[in-house]
Amino acid sequence: MPWTLCTSFGFFKLGSPFECGMAPSPQVSQSFLHRFALYCLISVIDKVRFLSILLAMVMVLSLVACGDKKTPDTPDTPDTPDTPDKQEETIHIGIVTGSVSQSEDDRRGAEAFQQLYGEENVTLVTYPDNFTEELETTIQCIVNLSDDPDMKAIIVNQSVPGTTEAFRKIKERRPDILCIAGEAHEDLPEIGSAADLVCNNDFVARGYLIIRTAHELGCDTFVHISFPRHLAYETMSRRIAVMKAACEEFGMKFEMETAPDPTSDVGVAGAQAYILEKVPEWASKYGEKAAYFCTNDAHTEPLLKQLLEYGGYFIEADLPSPLMGYPGALGIDLTAEAGDFQKILAKVEAAICEKGGAGRFGTWAYSYGYVTSAGLAQHAMNVIKGESELADIDDIAKAYHQFSPDASWNGSNYTNATTGVKADNTFLVYQDTYIMGDPGWFMHATEVEVPEKYFTVK
Repeated sequence: MPWTLCTSFGFFKLGSPFECGMAPSPQVSQSFLHRFALYCLISVIDKVRFLSILLAMVMVLSLVACGDKKTPDTPDTPDTPDTPDKQEETIHIGIVTGSVSQSEDDRRGAEAFQQLYGEENVTLVTYPDNFTEELETTIQCIVNLSDDPDMKAIIVNQSVPGTTEAFRKIKERRPDILCIAGEAHEDLPEIGSAADLVCNNDFVARGYLIIRTAHELGCDTFVHISFPRHLAYETMSRRIAVMKAACEEFGMKFEMETAPDPTSDVGVAGAQAYILEKVPEWASKYGEKAAYFCTNDAHTEPLLKQLLEYGGYFIEADLPSPLMGYPGALGIDLTAEAGDFQKILAKVEAAICEKGGAGRFGTWAYSYGYVTSAGLAQHAMNVIKGESELADIDDIAKAYHQFSPDASWNGSNYTNATTGVKADNTFLVYQDTYIMGDPGWFMHATEVEVPEKYFTVK
């Protein structure tokens, strides 16, 4: 009679009263039973081994899974630099400029930078229009930015009188803050002693290049318009000396006219009214081949307006920009083009040509004041993040190019005219001159080599 294996590894004879695991029938040989018992034992051992291995694998996988989980109550190790959840350092930057009425481009550049990084990270401040009379207020509005514990850099553009003192006060309380001066009105060696970095327009190179450009356009006279406060600045007095020397080189007459200081009692309105009144007289006196230049932003708009009507040339503003004086003088609205300097320049140029000014009016394609405010702030951000060196002209140019992508720039370290020593932390920069017309053209001024003698003229 056949036998069947039981699930508990015993066996029974079909139809037999024997239970699983009971003694076998005496009909089966002992040798068969020995072999069969060995087979069953091996099977049991194999199954136990398999189950043991399986259990071990489950335990290992469980341990690995537990190792990947973070206990909610376990904080990240603060000393580990490679911790992926480490919070990025908070960087606050302050930008101080003049008001829109005095220095619109400077302010708009600061606003452009703030728009990039957010109001929570970028603080904008304006100093008083009458900053010469409100010196303490000017100093304090700069210093107050250092109250922010997360403040990492303060940029002042333009760096009016009082900036040097403000920077000294900041360094006394917060030496960690980068203090950067854009377009300093104070003597460069003085402000350079308090600031970490100073960037001005290249008054030496431009003093020569503006006269050279006027000569190439056929001008025979150059008229310089300013007032005593500006003439006392080293940067402006040296530029006048360079302009006079360049006029001699190119056979041109150099003339000076005085206009009211907008920060005086007459204010901006009085100073502009004076320019409007005097230009017809100057045009008659100096002729249609005279080129004009003024050292104050507020004077620029009325000067442009009258030159368009009475004749004369305007190579570029003291702080050049297609926004400097042109919109008001031409009566054009640039709201739709705001921030797009290619469109701004195209619209200004079209209006100039329409009024008969083609070939007589120039500018920089991108606003100097706008790029200085935004570019120096961006340079500070790059330095703080370890992406740039503070006193590297190439790194400064990289930041400037972010806000003037198609511009041609040139520049160099400031040279002290008395000692002949170049300052490590003070740079003079300039952009190519664009003459508006149909079509307009660049003068390639950044490619011209300025004679070395002009860098020590004073």
